[in-house]
Amino acid sequence: MDRALLAWERAASARHRGGLPTLWLFTDLARLADPRGAVAALPRGRAGVVLRHDTDPTRATLGHDLAALCRARRLVLLVAGDTRLAMALGAGVHLRGGRWPDKRRPRRGLVTSSAHGVAELRRAWRAGAGLVFLSPAFPTASHPGAPALGPLRWAARARQVPMPVRVAALGGVSGTTVRRLPPRLCHGVGAIGALAQGVMPHPAAAAARGALAAARPDPASIAATKSPRPRR
Repeated sequence: MDRALLAWERAASARHRGGLPTLWLFTDLARLADPRGAVAALPRGRAGVVLRHDTDPTRATLGHDLAALCRARRLVLLVAGDTRLAMALGAGVHLRGGRWPDKRRPRRGLVTSSAHGVAELRRAWRAGAGLVFLSPAFPTASHPGAPALGPLRWAARARQVPMPVRVAALGGVSGTTVRRLPPRLCHGVGAIGALAQGVMPHPAAAAARGALAAARPDPASIAATKSPRPRR
């Protein structure tokens, strides 16, 4: 785990006193297939988790495991793009581009959102988001080659968010890059790699891998059930 980023989190938490975590782990099926170990290593009572893993067939099981970990470590849990699962877990909701995925509106829990421009920032505000992750702040391994905002454009867009919405940085964030962002405007950060460095696997990881393997169809059975291709 990036110690410089943890040090930034402690300073940011003292600077922005508002009850919201300043450090957020975003799960990522490609880059962090099993996030349990990284969640367990987050600073107790001072961080949050955004569950993505949208295409993971065991997402609900993972969600329940993360909910238990977050309760034990006093972390905030959000579910991206799925109000039904968020409500089942007692978690908050993370919107994408300020858009609610359906008509459900949880009566409690934090609402956050991602945003890639001013229009999405304002849409997130209208949707009720209390924290908006403006991205990509820096070049990121999640989207190789995609243009990044950089510190100047990130700050310029963050200034256009209506109060009292807070803005966090997402994309290429580390203990080094985050110091290029204005402390007054940056109320938090979301990260993947920086919060997964050197993290030991969680004891539940083996069971999760077994469940994932069981959920995958057997290639032999798929081949056996395929019907011959009709002749043209």
